[in-house]
Amino acid sequence: MAFFNSSTSTSLNTGAAAPAEKDIEMGDPPTDSISSLSFSGQADYLAVGSWDNSVRIYEVGAGGQSQGKAMYQHEGPVLSVCWNKEGNKVFSGGADNAGRMFDIATGQATQVAQHEAPIKVVKWVDTPQAGILATGSWDKTIKYWDLRAPAPVATVQLPERCYSFDVQYPLMVVGTAERHIQIFNLTNPTTPYKTMLSPLKWQTRVVSCFTASSNSGFAVGSVEGRVAIQYVEDKDSGNNFSFKCHRRDSSPTTKDAAVVFAVNDISFHPVHGTFSTCGADGSIHFWDKDARNRLKTFDAAPGPISTTAFNRNGSIFAYAVSYDWSKGHSGMTPAHPNKLMLHACKDEEVKKRPRKV
Repeated sequence: MAFFNSSTSTSLNTGAAAPAEKDIEMGDPPTDSISSLSFSGQADYLAVGSWDNSVRIYEVGAGGQSQGKAMYQHEGPVLSVCWNKEGNKVFSGGADNAGRMFDIATGQATQVAQHEAPIKVVKWVDTPQAGILATGSWDKTIKYWDLRAPAPVATVQLPERCYSFDVQYPLMVVGTAERHIQIFNLTNPTTPYKTMLSPLKWQTRVVSCFTASSNSGFAVGSVEGRVAIQYVEDKDSGNNFSFKCHRRDSSPTTKDAAVVFAVNDISFHPVHGTFSTCGADGSIHFWDKDARNRLKTFDAAPGPISTTAFNRNGSIFAYAVSYDWSKGHSGMTPAHPNKLMLHACKDEEVKKRPRKV
């Protein structure tokens, strides 16, 4: 464990029309690519996982000032972070095949999960009985862990390597290699409720469940600049659709949207149910899936946006300007920026607009 000393004292701009340059850059960012962001559900604490093998925990003030509070290490790049419901424990998974837990009260980190290959995603499952940690790995399994026991309470065999999964109890959606998607009802956590191929033609980058108020479906983002909105039940399939995003014209004089970028992350607003997408093109968009329109767009950075997160009430949107490994090891140059940014959300950016009659 280690503590940071510096803090940023600039305030978030809460005036109208906030361009990306008004967003606040946090101090003490990780020293390598940022893979995962997660806000506590109880207070404005932000956990950040990085390829520098660390998990950092920051306190974020209402005005956007931030201060590093704690840090712990994996033995390889950290690929995913999350919090428990009470907001007193942080969980992380990494390329060291280990899942770890950091106890805020004691400042101690312990290993709580193990796989045969890197752990790509960790999620806390708040069941009615007790909280369970779910870990998804490139070893083609999801494991469920009761933190009181050293062995997993259950293991699910996936058709391929786990690339992404998300939970809004009782819904869990898993996206794997080869475009497989498995949907689980966590009242029966070891048997898929439904199995399908992604509606998108290219590799799945991220899956994200609708907010708990309407946990009837999920969004899928691909490496080919597309997002699909999918509903779980067949009766709602008429509401399924996909759209293009994170594309640019091949030249300033053409309108061909021929340059395509990966959708790196999808985050749903905890109150309004709208969602954000971020991409390798350095842009961020806020969307209303029900009206099928874009609420806000801004070019946040000249390089990739690797991951995003809303805080517990949706007033703060955090994003990482960081290399996303879309061009492999050769694309990671010393000139790549590595920034943690905070954006103050305004109603017109994230609130659903009245339907036009």
